[in-house]
Amino acid sequence: MAGNARNGRPYRRLCATQRALRLPCWLCGEPIRYDITGPLAGRHRDAFTLDHLIPLSLGGNLLDRANARSAHRRCNSARGNRTDTKNQPIRASRRW
Repeated sequence: MAGNARNGRPYRRLCATQRALRLPCWLCGEPIRYDITGPLAGRHRDAFTLDHLIPLSLGGNLLDRANARSAHRRCNSARGNRTDTKNQPIRASRRW
């Protein structure tokens, strides 16, 4: 696949499928603001993002539905590429 796979049709389809489920954030359990769409969604901390159970940097599959999770942008960003989220509180990284 040429170009950035996250901009491709299969990835957008997976995001739309996951968004349609209207699940709470898999990391914090709180409701996600699914009403935030468009350009604002890319920056709003409570907006939906597609997270991956097994991070892509650790070999997770970008397009595997079994690896897809609904998350707040803030929770997804704070988690980074950690895989053990049960025993560690999620913290945002320090601002340098």
